[in-house]
Formats: sequence, C-alpha cells, structure tokens
Amino acid sequence: MKNNLELELKVSEELLRKFLFVCEKEKRNPNAQFAFMVRNNVAYYEKTKGRISPADLQKIDISEYGEADK
Repeated sequence: MKNNLELELKVSEELLRKFLFVCEKEKRNPNAQFAFMVRNNVAYYEKTKGRISPADLQKIDISEYGEADK
C-alpha cells in the first residue's frame, strides 16, 4: 500500500478479544486483518452500490488522520 495512515479505533474489551481471536485463527496480525476486512467491506459496497469514483474519493477530507506518504 502506498500511503499508510494511522487510525485510532475504540472498541469494547470483548470485541477486541474476539477480533484478536479471529486474527490468530486467520494467521494475520491485527493490522493485516483490519486491512483485509476493510478491503472486503469496500469491495462489497462497490459490488452492491457501484464503484466509488476517483472524484468522490478526492472530496473526502483525511487531514485529521495525518499526512499520507507520497
């Protein structure tokens, strides 16, 4: 992935434990598992609702997540 940004995520202790359980069973570290889930979610969205255009992506403000590496 070209641009890596950090994202703080707040979840319950139970959900975190379940997530880490899934990571272990899927043999992925938490970052890789989260990226995998996000990619699948976006793919599902685009399959059911249509592709997200580059123009729409440019409208999204990501400044609160830091500056992306170019």
